[in-house]
Parts: sequence; structure tokens; C-alpha cells
Amino acid sequence: MKKLVSCLLCVAMLFSMLSLTGVAANEQSYKIVSPYEDVIWDGDGAWGAYKGSLHSHTTYSDASTDLPTMVKEYYEQDYDFLANADHGVTGVEWNREPTKLWLYSFGSNNQRCLTDEEFEAITNGTYPLYDGTIRNKKLVCVTGANELNNLTITKCHVNGYFLPEKVGDGYAGKENGYDEALQFIEENGGISHINHPGDWLNSNKDIKNVSDPENIKFFGDLILKYKSCYGMEVFNEDNGTTGYDRILWDNMLMYTLPYGKTVIGYSNTDAHDVRNVDSSFSVFMMEENNVENIRATMENGAFFCVSRHLRANDIIGPDEEIDAMNKGFPYPIFTSVKVNDHTISVTAKDAQTVQWIANGKVIASGEIKDNEPVKINLDEIDGAEDFQYVRAEVFGEGGICLTQALVIDDGGEVKKYEEPSGIGAWFEKLLFEIKSTRLWCLVEELF
Repeated sequence: MKKLVSCLLCVAMLFSMLSLTGVAANEQSYKIVSPYEDVIWDGDGAWGAYKGSLHSHTTYSDASTDLPTMVKEYYEQDYDFLANADHGVTGVEWNREPTKLWLYSFGSNNQRCLTDEEFEAITNGTYPLYDGTIRNKKLVCVTGANELNNLTITKCHVNGYFLPEKVGDGYAGKENGYDEALQFIEENGGISHINHPGDWLNSNKDIKNVSDPENIKFFGDLILKYKSCYGMEVFNEDNGTTGYDRILWDNMLMYTLPYGKTVIGYSNTDAHDVRNVDSSFSVFMMEENNVENIRATMENGAFFCVSRHLRANDIIGPDEEIDAMNKGFPYPIFTSVKVNDHTISVTAKDAQTVQWIANGKVIASGEIKDNEPVKINLDEIDGAEDFQYVRAEVFGEGGICLTQALVIDDGGEVKKYEEPSGIGAWFEKLLFEIKSTRLWCLVEELF
């Protein structure tokens, strides 16, 4: 009997050990991949947090504010880098005149550029602010940006970056022509993102449009098809026509991640006048503020998206509309994002609340205080094994700030993207081409 009991105890202990081993194996079965992995947050060699916008306009296309006034306003509002992306006009240094298009050269349109002296002083930080003080911090000029659409009815806007000089000048665009614009950018060595997709989807009139599987597939396939297309704007200007694009972003992440591609979220002012300079922007984490690092950060996602204005919604919030534009409030910003095994820890300043989002749903929320760590351990959350990504958002008196997606890599096989083929795909493409003719779009717009 003693031998029998001993054997049974040994078997029980063995099963217990196997069970514990199984739990441990399950806990280690995935890795959190963070775009902020290489960032040095504090101490010697700490990286800087640089505020910028990669999408702004002047009177060289459809803005009401000329280039010198616009650049000086960004300089005044403490921006560290800026790209002009006028419609169909590839940006050059601000003391040089870009190509003038007949479409925008009429009436009292005031087209002028900075003087050589102004450009030198602004780009080295010695230009005086409005009150006469010297800023002592440069504003980097990012050239080669172009919003490749200057004569279409449909709002199919794409931004190309780092294009060769004059490449893209006069690009009129094609109705519903995302594909053509992205291909043009890739063929000319640039990189791109999709601009304010909610405007094209008309999602402010129907929030369901950002969760429509056909719309998700449409934009997701574009990002999968073009290696040089890194993502989409999640915040644009005051989000007046794009209030729910970050919900679309969540849906697109879930669509593209199984193929091994992350959708990077971008945030830009898209300013057409100085009022919108304080609207939506990005904060890049970089060792040094220069064009080379700006491009690398656009590609690796080591930055945060900020917006001063956002519509309320009952999917991922906020519960009430955010309206902090031009009110002088400091904007909320993450000061660190760190990963330790399955635990994510963040700190932020000028923020009161934090929420965590995975697979398009809020999985946790709470208070946050200046530079005090808030952690989330995925092993303690039911269903975490099915997460494709996790991201964080902080809210404060000055707006909202969000991280990029931290991807959950379970080591599984990555799907290979292949363009649709066959008679069904051919017919769908033909129908799309018909609906993209200028006559069809004009009639649709009128009626």
C-alpha cells in the first residue's frame, strides 16, 4: 500500500510539473515587438523628442496663407521639422520658389518664398520669435514632399516624400487613384502614406464605414501591395472630416499584421491657414534632428501622434469631444515606452488618463501622473493570447497622444500577400475603373 501511495504521489507531482511547464511555455509563446525598442529615454545619450508635421500647404497650391507666413508660424509654435506637401507640387527649400501650377496661379494668390537670410536663420534657430527673443533651436526643412492630387473630384489623397526635385510637379491625379499615386512614388524612390482616408470614405456621416470589411480590405491591400507605403494618417488637421480614422487604423492593423506588415499611424496639421498649425502633429524620438533621421523614423515608427481636437465615439472613445486647439494648454506626451517580457510600461506628462487598446477594443484604463510608470501585464488579461497588437493612448487638458502599435509576435507563419486574380477580380477591377472615370464621379458628386 505504501508503494502504491508513493507511486500515485509521484505521478501526481509529475502531472503538476508538466502542467506548470505548460503554463510557463504558454507565457513565453509570444514576444512583444516595440518600435521604441532602440530609443534611449534618459541618462547619457538620451534621444530628443522632436515636434513636427509632414503635411502642410501654402498658396503654391490651395492654402490661404503664403509660404513665409506659414513657416514662421510653425517656427513660432516650437516645431522642430516641417514638410510642405502642396498639391501636385514637390517641395523645395523654403528660400527657393517651387514649380508654379496654372491651377493655383490666378487672382490675388500671393505666392512668394523666404529670403536667403530668413531661411538661414530659421533653419539654424537664430531667427527671432514674434516677441523678439531668439529661439536657439532649428526648424528642419524636409524637401521632396508632394500631395499627389491637384485636380480630382474624389478625395483620394496620398503624400509622397523624398521625391527627386520636380518629380511629381503637375501630377493631376486620377479619380479614386490611390493605386496609381502609390505606384508613382515607389517607382521614383520615395516613401508614402495615405492621407485622411475617412474623408474619402465619408465616415463622419456614417461611422460604420470605418469598420466595413470592404473598406478595410481596400486600404489594407494598398499598404500590402506597396512596400514603400508605410501607413495612414490617424489624425489630420482638426479631424473635422476624419473623426474616426484611428478606428479604421485598428481595423487595418488586424488586416495587415497576419501578412507581417504594420500600419504606421501618422499625425499632421494639413494646415491651409495658420489657425490649424496647432491641430495635429507628431513627436519623433531621434538621436538628432536631421532629414536622415526623420526619414528613418517615418519608416520605423518610433514616434507618437498628437491631436488637439477629436470627436467623441462609443467604440474606443473619447466619451466627450476634445477641443484644445489654440488654447495654450501643454499637450500630453509619452516620455517612455518600455517592454519587459509580457509587461508594457509607459510614462507620460501633461496627461490625466491612459487607456490600452488591443484588436480594436479598450482592454484597460486608469489614471496616470507625470512621469510615474503605468504598467500592463498581458499574462493577467483574459484572451491576450489572441491579441495581434497593443497600443496606448493618454488624454489630458491639451488633447490626446497615442503610441504606435506594439506587435504581438507568436512566431506563427506569416501569410503571403497575393493580388486577387480570376474572372471575379477582373470584373471588380473593371467596375472600379468605370466608377473612377471623371464623368461618373462628376455625376455622382452632383446627384
